[in-house]
Amino acid sequence: MDYIETHIPGVWILEPKVFHDARGYFMEAYKQPDFEAHIGPTRFIQDNESCSSCGVLRGMHYQLAPYAQAKLVRVIVGTVVDVAVDIRRGSPTFGQYVMVELSADNHRQFYIPRGFAHGFFVKSETAIFTYKVDNPYMPSHERGFRFDDPDVGIDWSIDEATSILTSEKDRVLPQLRDAEL
Repeated sequence: MDYIETHIPGVWILEPKVFHDARGYFMEAYKQPDFEAHIGPTRFIQDNESCSSCGVLRGMHYQLAPYAQAKLVRVIVGTVVDVAVDIRRGSPTFGQYVMVELSADNHRQFYIPRGFAHGFFVKSETAIFTYKVDNPYMPSHERGFRFDDPDVGIDWSIDEATSILTSEKDRVLPQLRDAEL
């Protein structure tokens, strides 16, 4: 596994070594000792999975302390554009984002530490998205901000002909400057 730290410290792209042959492929998706040697101790407690159709945009989501979550995300079917935004007030990279394409073909994974909002846009007909989290989902602590917040300026690179599908909850989120952090 190659561990690539992004321009925002603590946010990582993981590229597994994939071994292909006539039968298909094999890869190690997660190996705790290697993960912790590069990123640090993380105790994942739950695996989640979602299935979404083309044009679905989920985000930008996070949870408040003490239920903030670190996530290790990947796509096992399809292709998504995945984004992490630094929401740590006082951070020199506050409001900046890292974007990575995750797909069943490239097998990349994306590590998003606590203190970041997360969202993704589905580019393929369908995408199955899976992720490990280090804290349980707590609805009372769930927050978010708009995926199209002009102050953050995420360039989702969405074709104008593509219809964006979001939840009602995501459509009424505040801008980052007005969000509870």
